Amino acid sequence: MSRKTVLSCIQPTGEMHLGNYFGAVKNWVDLQADYDCFYGVVDYHAMTMPYDPKKLRNNTWELIINLIAVGVEPKNLFIQSLIPEHAELNWIFNCYCSYGQLTRMTQFKDKSQSSSESNKDNFISAGLLDYPVLQAADILIYKADFVPVGKDQEQHLELTRDIAQRFNNGVGKEYFVLPDTLYTDTPKIKSTADPNRKMSKSAGEKHYISVFADEARIRKQIKSAVTDTGDSVKGQMSSGVENLFTLLNASGDSPNSYKQLMSDYKAGMLKYSDLKAAVSDSVVDMISAFKENKKALLEDKRGVKYKIKESSAEIRKRAQKTLAEVKDLVGLLNVKF
Repeated sequence: MSRKTVLSCIQPTGEMHLGNYFGAVKNWVDLQADYDCFYGVVDYHAMTMPYDPKKLRNNTWELIINLIAVGVEPKNLFIQSLIPEHAELNWIFNCYCSYGQLTRMTQFKDKSQSSSESNKDNFISAGLLDYPVLQAADILIYKADFVPVGKDQEQHLELTRDIAQRFNNGVGKEYFVLPDTLYTDTPKIKSTADPNRKMSKSAGEKHYISVFADEARIRKQIKSAVTDTGDSVKGQMSSGVENLFTLLNASGDSPNSYKQLMSDYKAGMLKYSDLKAAVSDSVVDMISAFKENKKALLEDKRGVKYKIKESSAEIRKRAQKTLAEVKDLVGLLNVKF
């Protein structure tokens, strides 16, 4: 039997932190064993909010190197702007999606509000409104069976399914398979400085831990992690302590250490210093291999770029086939290669 296809994408926003890694990228690595995977660095999507062109290009290659360093196979990676069929299918799908659907997207409401507050001219790009349609093109152009999504992306996947169904109805053929969500057990890592908010670069340096940070910095951040925010319910683990246990478990600490510390907590004997030391050791040990991988990749940046351009070209063949079939179905002309 042929393997099912998984599609997942990430925007090139610079450093990869532990929240990114445990919340999405580690899942990408694990899924490669059981599925045909297409993983995209979606630089078109990064243009929907104000950005710096040079930084966008640098961030794109930085993210590619980081993804390979933590275990994503180069053959499964593509850069969105190297496959123009995504943008062409986006236009076709625009004609199968209503304006009303797009304005009801929760993330559009949130991001447009954020954009209007941060820009003096109150500029909100049409791309910000339309990017869920491009997202649908990203997924459907590879006829993905599954898309790993978080709760905040469910609405976008439902729009993708709506567009696919409307397209199928319009052409009188069940051409696109309606992709399903793929829920996996991905730990939600919080900020060690404020465990009531998710780990995020946008909140500032103290709110995230880079996957490739120096050992001293990692230990310092975990040592200063907030354990009690003062609003804990009696008899219930505080969000700060829970976050440290989540990090300890996610980073592959030995089960015995985790069990012993949890036992100490339940017995009221846990020393936060012991928990923080265990988390630091576990995280530092986990990322040491990643850092070695990244060092080797940076010494061969030209080779990495060649591999990814090659993998993007190979993946593009599948996108070209889908687009050619779609154009035939909707009455458009195809250029013969």
